[in-house]
Amino acid sequence: MAFNSILKIFLPKDRVFYQLFESVADELVKMGTKLKDVVTEPDFDKRGKLIKDLEDMEHVNDEYTHKIFTELGKNFITPFDREDIHYLASALDDIADYIYATAKKINFYRVNPDDIGIQKFADLIALGTQHVQKAVTELRNMKNMRQITDSLVAINSIENQGDDIFDMSIERLFATEPDAKEVIKKREIYQVMEIVTDKCEDAANVIESIIVKYA
Repeated sequence: MAFNSILKIFLPKDRVFYQLFESVADELVKMGTKLKDVVTEPDFDKRGKLIKDLEDMEHVNDEYTHKIFTELGKNFITPFDREDIHYLASALDDIADYIYATAKKINFYRVNPDDIGIQKFADLIALGTQHVQKAVTELRNMKNMRQITDSLVAINSIENQGDDIFDMSIERLFATEPDAKEVIKKREIYQVMEIVTDKCEDAANVIESIIVKYA
């Protein structure tokens, strides 16, 4: 047997999970940035092209998530609990799904995204994905625990801010929007964007569980 073949037997195959999670997290940051582009683009057709980009990114993340579950079935050795791997993969996938759903609803309902609630939510979501990425990246070595905990605290704060923005946006919407249809459409968009911040917190909770067990 060749030396390289022997070496492969002893290489830690569980490292593939870190690579896949980091790829997902990197893609989430791109999606958060692209969502900000969507909500600041006034032209309907140009927004449509940006939303198509988001759809492609969401499909890429689906492929990464599928690979994580495939590797989970193939590998006996995993870097942390199989249940935690499943939970984290699902939570990250949910973030991508709801970011794309937000953008899709904006054009589907033909809502003008030049709305203070939508704009503030987009900023929060982009920031949330950045902190998710930081926390996920540090899981590989778990040496910079301060970086992880700071990001987890920030994500929790973002989720709380999301709740506040939702409440204020709904209050403003009912006070200033005379068109009942617009109220219904914008309220649904606020709800989906608020769910994105919830899903970021779900991912943060899984990461916190992992570092408590293994750090």
